[in-house]
Formats: sequence, C-alpha cells, structure tokens
Amino acid sequence: MKRTTGQDRSITSKWRPATQAVRGGTARSEWGETSEALFLTSGYSYDKASDAAARFAGEQQGMTYSRLQNPTVEMLEKRIALMEGAESCRTMATGMAAMTAVLLCQLSQGDHMVAGRAAFGSCRWLTDTLLPRFGIETTIVDGSDTDQWKDAIRPNTKLFFFETPANPTLDIVDLEAVCGIAKEAGLLSVVDNAFATPLLQRPMDFGADIVAYSATKMMDGQGRVLAGAVVGKEEFIEKTLLSFTRNTGPTLSPFNAWVVLKGLETLDLRIRRQSENALKVASFLDRRVATLYPGLASHPQHNLAMRQMDAGGTILAINVDGGRTQAHGLLDALELIDISNNIGDSRSLMTHPASTTHAGLSAETRAAMGVGEGMLRLNVGLEDPQDVIEDLDQALVAVGL
Repeated sequence: MKRTTGQDRSITSKWRPATQAVRGGTARSEWGETSEALFLTSGYSYDKASDAAARFAGEQQGMTYSRLQNPTVEMLEKRIALMEGAESCRTMATGMAAMTAVLLCQLSQGDHMVAGRAAFGSCRWLTDTLLPRFGIETTIVDGSDTDQWKDAIRPNTKLFFFETPANPTLDIVDLEAVCGIAKEAGLLSVVDNAFATPLLQRPMDFGADIVAYSATKMMDGQGRVLAGAVVGKEEFIEKTLLSFTRNTGPTLSPFNAWVVLKGLETLDLRIRRQSENALKVASFLDRRVATLYPGLASHPQHNLAMRQMDAGGTILAINVDGGRTQAHGLLDALELIDISNNIGDSRSLMTHPASTTHAGLSAETRAAMGVGEGMLRLNVGLEDPQDVIEDLDQALVAVGL
C-alpha cells in the first residue's frame, strides 16, 4: 500500500496549536482515510537489496525497522513538533523513558547539570541516584530563585533541567529568565512541560532548547496508554537523541501512538474545560485549607504563571495539618473522586504524593522539595465541578476540616 506525500510544512506551520492537535502531521495512504491509519508492523520490505542498503546508509527515504520509524508513530511525532513550534520530535514508550533518554543522550562521566528541586519523584531518582552511578553530578536548586541557577554553574555544567509547573508542589520557574541564564552560559535548557502541554504553555517561546513530556498525561488524557516525547532542534533530535534511542530501544508502540493521536484531537477542549473546573475547585478549597494552584491569586507565583501560561492547568495541591493520617482519611472519605496516582485524566483523581509518587525519596528530600505528609495532589477532571466540590466538601468534613 503506497503512502501519499505528507503535509506541506510551509502550510501546516501557520496553523495554531488547537488546529495542529487535530490535523498536524497527518499522512494518508492511497485509500485517503480521514482517521490516521494504524500500522502494526515491526519491519518493512524492500524491492531490491540495494534499496535496503541505501536506506540503512541514509541515502534513500523510507523505513527500515519500527524501533526507528513507523508511519503511525511518525505522524504523532510530527504533530507534537508542530504543536510545540519545534523542528523535530522523537516519541518514547513512557514519560520517564523520555526524561531518561534526554539526559543520558547528552551527559557523560564528569559532566554536571543543574536541576530544580521540585520534581516528579522518578525524575529526582534520576538526578539523585541513577546519574551519580555514571559519574554525572547534579546541583539541586530552588527553581524559583534565578540567582541559584546562575550560582550553580560550573566549568563542566552541560544543562539545566526543570519542571514548571512542578509535580506536585506547583512551583513555577521563570522560563525566560532561567533559559536566558542557560543560553548566556552556553548551556542547554530541558523543560518538563507535562502539566501544561503546548496548549497552555510553550517553553520554547521563552527560550527553552528542549521540551520533554509524559504524553501519558494530558495528551492521551483518558488514562489508556503510556507514552513520552522529546522535542527540540532537528540537529539535537536526529543526531544526539536518535543515536541513543535507536540503540537502547525505548520505543513507542504504534498502537499507543495512535491512541495519543486520538487524544490530541480533543486536547484543546479538555485542558481548557478542566482548567476552568480546576479554578472553581481550587477557589472552594482555598477557603478551607492551604491550596496551591497557579490560577489562584493566592499562589505566590501567580503573576509569573499567568505570564507564561494561558490558564492555571488541571492540577492543584492542598496541605492538611493532620499529616498522613488526616490526608489518608480524606482520601478514604471520597465518593466521586478516585484515589489514583495518575494525572491528566478526564476523571478527577487524587493521591498522597509522600506515600505514592514520591515514596521512593527520603523524608529529608521530600521535605526539602515541599512534599509534606499532609500534601494531597488533585487532578480535576471533566465532571461537573460542583459535584467534585461537593465530594471534597463532605470528605473535608469527615476528617474535621
């Protein structure tokens, strides 16, 4: 089955992110299907042996093996790159595969990087446990303090790595300032943008060099599959990242890529509605307990967040005074909201980070990050926000709040 030529980038690059999320990167076969085709194949055949040799030598266009290329996966990669305003994208099996690959592909023994202290638990495991095994040092800084980024730079520093908003503390990093410091020092900046997605925040517009995603989250958005993505300049993606991923194999399956393509079609609708819902829920909670949400005026970095983001996002956190006992009691009292450590889902989900997503970190590290025993993280879904509020209200009352 012969595939038609893909889209003309000179045309598609003019489209806005919401349009890119529906149509970007589409390539149709001779059948002219309107929905992206699912190509479930591990390998590809060649008309002649010389064609195979030419493809492996990079002298002929075409696919060789689905660890490197797949038509369905390629459509997703092109779509995410277009949404991000990036030159290129490579997808991976999970968000953590993307985070691991984007660091290991460019760091070697003796190198140093600077990372924001507020981060997903597994990302802190990379910086604190995995990378030191290979002789790679990391200086952890308060991401909100731009002077700390500048002061942490050493002669062997290679990159900055941070999340904004951060998981689960909702800390905000000044993208323009921190990425500017990196550029001035000749370093690369790597930003985890999973909480916002390109629909609410495009870090490259503020100077970021590389953006990484857990596409499992908002991009799929319905809790179905795992996926990750890294976007940036074509030279970095094709020459630095690709050589690492092609030989280590953190490959995204075509089926999962197809599911994420379908999820992207509704991303603009979902993330904006969920952000509206999250603001209503956060406003209610803020009157009862300490609440962290970038869209609230009470957030210490609200003004910065609103300069960088189109909305506050779908995630918020609260802190209860009664520690783990009260936090777990509140979770157990929920009737509508699910207890789950996932985020980005169309369903409202709540978890206790200290005993789930950040349980692998020491109590001292969690405390330094601001992840206390009384913290709860809430992903606000597409339900009627009043139903979510009423569920939280009765759960708060059940634990004496």
